[in-house]
Parts: sequence; C-alpha cells; structure tokens
Amino acid sequence: MSALRAMRPGAKVFGLLLTAAMLAVFTLMLPSIQQPLAYHRFADQRTFLGLPNFFDTVSNTLFVLAGVAGLFFLRGSSARHVFIEPRESLPYSLFFVAIILVGFASGVYHLAPDNERLAWDRAAIALALMAWFSAILCERAGLVVGLRILPLLVVAGLGSVVYWGASEARGAGDLRFYGLMQCLPMLLIPLLLILYPSRYSNDRDIVIVIGLYVLALLFDVSDRLIFSLTGGLVSGHTAKHLVAALAAYWIMRHLKHRRIV
Repeated sequence: MSALRAMRPGAKVFGLLLTAAMLAVFTLMLPSIQQPLAYHRFADQRTFLGLPNFFDTVSNTLFVLAGVAGLFFLRGSSARHVFIEPRESLPYSLFFVAIILVGFASGVYHLAPDNERLAWDRAAIALALMAWFSAILCERAGLVVGLRILPLLVVAGLGSVVYWGASEARGAGDLRFYGLMQCLPMLLIPLLLILYPSRYSNDRDIVIVIGLYVLALLFDVSDRLIFSLTGGLVSGHTAKHLVAALAAYWIMRHLKHRRIV
C-alpha cells in the first residue's frame, strides 16, 4: 500500500479515471437491464393503523432521523474540530439532506408503489451516494477536486434516474446507468483509501459503511426469502431500510469520533 501511495498524483488520478472508464464501458456492453414487472409487489404487504405496506413504509423514518441527526451535528460546535477545512463539510451537508429526502420519498413510494414515486426515491438515493463520494474525494484527493466534481456527480446521478424513467416511458426500461452510479462509489472509494493517505482517523468506519450498504442491497434482492425465513416477521426490503439507515448513521458517527492525524 505504501508503494501505491507513493505514486505521482497524476498516476493516481489516471488510475481512478481508468477504473471508472472501464466500469462505464463494461456497463455499455451489457444488454439493457429491465426492472422486473413484479418489482412493486414486495413480500410484506401488511396494513396496520391504516397504512398500507406498513413496515416498508414506517422503516423509512430511520432515514429521516439519521439525516436530521447528521445535520444537527454539522451545525454544532463540536463539528468544527473534525474538518481541517470547513468547506469539507459541504458534501456532508448535502448527503444528510439527501438522506432525509430518501426517507420521505421512499415512505411516500411504499404507500402506493409505482414507477413515478420510485423515481423520486431513486433520485434521492443517487444524490446521497454522489454527495458521499464527493466528501471522500475532498478528504483524499483534495478539497478543490472534490468540490469541483460534486456538481458533475450530482448531474450524473440524477441523470441516471431520468434516463431510467425515460426508458420506462418508452416501454423498454433500462437500469444499467442507475446501477453504474451505485457501483462507482462502492468501487472507487476503497481505491481512494488505498491510494491516498488519510488526514483523519477511523478509516475502518468507511469500510463498514460500504459493507453495510452492500448488505442492504443483498437484503433487498432477498426480500421474499428473508420474509419466509423469519416466519413473516421482517422482509428483506424492510431489513434493507434498517441497514441502509444504519450506514447513514455510521457516517455521522464516523465524523463525530474521528480525529485529525
């Protein structure tokens, strides 16, 4: 790892760009990834207190709580001691706002699942992922790099959702580019950890967040299996919400406990 960190800055940037380009080319080579027709029919459709899909709906409150807690932390006096440069907090502010939006958008979606509501949910998720990616870029590759690329990341993330929505409207849904926007941060952030020395402690938290998000995705694709294995106690999609919200909270926890090194 020390040899990789000793590479010239230009070589590091080239490595990151090459990885992103290779993943993009691989995505283009794939056939269109259509959303299953049964996607909106989740395993747990129980109604409680007049709320349809109760557990999938109310579990989204954890996103709102995590986002609000993160924003309160960033506005507090203790947050001043966890950033070398105050502007490093900007992508984190956007991240926690996006997490709040995820909570509301996903909650509304699960009340009456359809593609139109799902688009807002996915847009908020894409915004959160791009904001966190920008935050790590600021801390590793440099503040100027991270902040300058943030608008481009936001456009790319939201654009992937717009593309999916437009493809669905044409009757040929294509999730390839939305999937690309989910995969890029999960692959490039570990590469950033390897290539650039940390200016902050607790790098392990970043790895934990990535692990939690991957686990959440696995729960999502195992929705009915987990619902069956737990005897109808909890579905995979509800578990996805719980674990993904924990990942968002863990980012706030990381900021709270890390130190400048």
